[in-house]
Amino acid sequence: MDAVLISEVGPRDGLQNCKAVMPTAAKKAWISALAEAGLKEIEVGSFVSPKLLPQMADTAEIARHACGIDGLAVAVLVPNLKGAQLAVEAGAHKITLPMSVSETHSLRNIRRTHDQVIEEAHAISELIASLPEDERPDFEGSLSTAFGCTLEGPIDEKIVLRCAERLIAAGCDEVGLSDTTGYANPRAIRHLIKAVRAEVGADRLTGVHLHNTRGLGLANALAAFEEGITTFDSSLGGLGGCPTAPGASGNIVTEDLVFMFESMGVATGVDLDRLMACREFLERALPEEPLYGFTPLAGLPLGFRPAATEAA
Repeated sequence: MDAVLISEVGPRDGLQNCKAVMPTAAKKAWISALAEAGLKEIEVGSFVSPKLLPQMADTAEIARHACGIDGLAVAVLVPNLKGAQLAVEAGAHKITLPMSVSETHSLRNIRRTHDQVIEEAHAISELIASLPEDERPDFEGSLSTAFGCTLEGPIDEKIVLRCAERLIAAGCDEVGLSDTTGYANPRAIRHLIKAVRAEVGADRLTGVHLHNTRGLGLANALAAFEEGITTFDSSLGGLGGCPTAPGASGNIVTEDLVFMFESMGVATGVDLDRLMACREFLERALPEEPLYGFTPLAGLPLGFRPAATEAA
């Protein structure tokens, strides 16, 4: 593979774990700047109760703004059919339904058992099927806590595979593997990708969502890439974490992930200088939030040539 898709999840997974609420105008400016830096997919928010996550109260407005940006795939997270209806109304291009393979976490995160999540998946699939074909968003089922859970510990692989099979049977176009709590390691990444693909098909698993809780984020991303994964979630400045999973810290730093791939000659389509400049939006709007990333601190090395330049 000579190219990958970086899916920026900062406006959703990043902001949901912040104490302060980023102003709507600042979110719009940040998302626009990310798109101008070359990001082709951005998860702009989640349609959840504003009482539970006030940081996401303006998701509909943010999604409509993002849908007006040429060439940008707008993704949102939804916990149920109601959220999916709102996502469709806002024009989202991709809908993700989280299914924590740890049922304890699922109940805490979206207040649904596995059976109830599958019921929601069926209902969302029927909603999407009722739309004109050219207006149907992609529908992903996210296998959250797939590598372990801070509430349950390690999860039996049979449960992960059963959840994957049920999501596809319920109408999801694909499933994604999510290391919500940072339990994964490169060997586990390789093994579970192979196991899930054997269950649902290689074309049904193309993306991973990895956290850097114990410093293995980039190593895990590289292992996933070498197994043929083409879509990688990450967050600018490493913002993020799961409010309902104790100890689940931030995502892979987008700047570091892009640098890793570009330095390998794998194109991301992202301009690193413009991407790193986007940190200013966070520094101004969320001055209390720590930002992470080695590449922004060290700068690009002398003589660095992006993958697209090398190919040319």
